[in-house]
Amino acid sequence: MIKLIVGLGNPGPEYAATRHNAGFWFVDRVAADIGATLRHEQRFQGMAGRGRLGGHDVYLLEPQTFMNRSGLSVVSLARFYKILPDEILVAHDELDLAPGVARLKRGGGTGGHNGLKDIGAHLSTPDYWRLRLGIGHPRDGLPAGAKPDVANFVLKPPRREEQDQIDEAIDRALAVLDGFVAGQGERAMMQLHRQG
Repeated sequence: MIKLIVGLGNPGPEYAATRHNAGFWFVDRVAADIGATLRHEQRFQGMAGRGRLGGHDVYLLEPQTFMNRSGLSVVSLARFYKILPDEILVAHDELDLAPGVARLKRGGGTGGHNGLKDIGAHLSTPDYWRLRLGIGHPRDGLPAGAKPDVANFVLKPPRREEQDQIDEAIDRALAVLDGFVAGQGERAMMQLHRQG
């Protein structure tokens, strides 16, 4: 069962539309769907709220610590409410998936994602759930041997068609979220992965 849904991103209007904030976009949509209000909580160093999903109370969190210090915010809320790592879902941008693709997984590596690295370090385990929202990779379309600028890529807004694809992937993830939160993780994964 999931008790905390975290969206990763960077705070501030200059980052709001950038690819790295896909996790924030997802949590914003969850909050809107369930009528939850996110308010700044200093003790958690983030925007936090609470609502009901799949018949269960769920906390929502958008760390305001900047991406590479996300773990501080996540562990503060998790400890306060006694939430275990396997009861946490972290939504984040994923370079290794194309725009329009969303995947659920539990544990595993970070793929070089600084937010995931910091969360794993603060929780002392990689054993939490991830919702990977594809944003594509800057190497796509580059000539062979050209070095992609990942930092620049994730801090830029997606093209219009990419944004539409990411929004559609978020829609598909939202469609399986009730069951996922209620503990039907494998079933939700299969449903989501079948859809594209």
